[in-house]
Amino acid sequence: MALISMLFEILKRGTFWDVLMELLMFMLPLWLAVVVGVVLGWAWRPKWANMGRNFSDNSRANDSSSASSFSSGIFPGFNRIPSLISLKLLFPSSVPWFLVNGVEDAALSATQASESDSSLSKHESNSSALVNEADLRHLWQLVEMKDEGPSWIKMMDRSTANMSYQAWRRDPQTGPPQYRSRTVFEDATPEIVRDCFWDDEFRMKWDDMLLQHATLEECQTTGAMMVHWVRKFPFFCSDREYVIGRRIWECGRSYYCVTKGVPCSSLPRRNKPRRVDLYYSSWCIRAVESRKGDGQLTACEVLLFHHEDMGIPWEIAKLGIRQGMWGAVKKIDPGLRAYQKERASGAPLSHCAFMAQINTRVGADYLRSLESDDNELLVKDDSSGKRSGINIPKVLIVGGAIALACSLDQGLLTKAVIFGVARRFVKMGKKL
Repeated sequence: MALISMLFEILKRGTFWDVLMELLMFMLPLWLAVVVGVVLGWAWRPKWANMGRNFSDNSRANDSSSASSFSSGIFPGFNRIPSLISLKLLFPSSVPWFLVNGVEDAALSATQASESDSSLSKHESNSSALVNEADLRHLWQLVEMKDEGPSWIKMMDRSTANMSYQAWRRDPQTGPPQYRSRTVFEDATPEIVRDCFWDDEFRMKWDDMLLQHATLEECQTTGAMMVHWVRKFPFFCSDREYVIGRRIWECGRSYYCVTKGVPCSSLPRRNKPRRVDLYYSSWCIRAVESRKGDGQLTACEVLLFHHEDMGIPWEIAKLGIRQGMWGAVKKIDPGLRAYQKERASGAPLSHCAFMAQINTRVGADYLRSLESDDNELLVKDDSSGKRSGINIPKVLIVGGAIALACSLDQGLLTKAVIFGVARRFVKMGKKL
């Protein structure tokens, strides 16, 4: 009632300019309170505001030995030439990968010439890959719905002439929202879909969010790769970069493809683009019966499991993903059909597609044994880690709101708005 009476009093002024001036004077304290609060909060932030970032930096420093093991064990000799890594990162679009890799191979052959084959094989066998059988076990549990996680909530069920798509979401107690999807492509083989998803060079043609890509490390024996991505985000967010470890296991004509964020000591962290550390996107590709009903396994099913912490509030991320999910998924099918035509024309394989065909073969019995083997390595599920953040003290926010409300205006509306903003900040502080 107080707000309505104040507005009626303003509208009773004699001229238009009187009404406009009164409205400006009415709104000015509100905007001034917001600006002052943001400026003071940023300028006088306490030292503990950076504790989460320092903790994550220390964790990455502790993980540097693991990253070194990955690069020196699976990819022996790679760390001896860091300048080539920097060259590939600085010029991912202008330096062809085969030129850089040619120089790397020459340097590697020179440094490895003095090492015996026996010592080299022993060194490789003792190394621990960042993408290993524990990740295969976790993906298999997700595919078979045996991961003992929360129940999935159905989000979407769409289809086109050549593709059907279903999506689910679940919210774990800790970590970002997790997504599961099932896509069936008609008239496509699992091998073509596998190569298409792994082919970063061709992905640039249909995925408009991928700005840059580079291969940092690779293993010709297992097919494991460490790649660097820079992805485009909406205009109100800075671009994001990813350091991804990935590897494929083959069981018959089913392919278990694991990609996840991994530490990389050779790639310096920058302010922009912002690096996404918590990233998991893995899928199972296999042949299924076509919806034509002819009993033939001419369709390809892709079960995708994805979650990541993009550095924006999870509720906003969920809204954006829900609104833009189908628009992004629809672009995959035309990209896959273009890839099929290019391969059918006899075009040479890209390096990423070549690496996609180097798989670790396992049997169905081995996959079933993953469920009963309790002594297997613990699964390193990225979603189990708590998001490092800041709990803003309620006393600090409420006290600042009281001081600001008393100093700027004696009106009831201004105080109500300031206290309402303070309550929202308290809730945001709890979620961070």
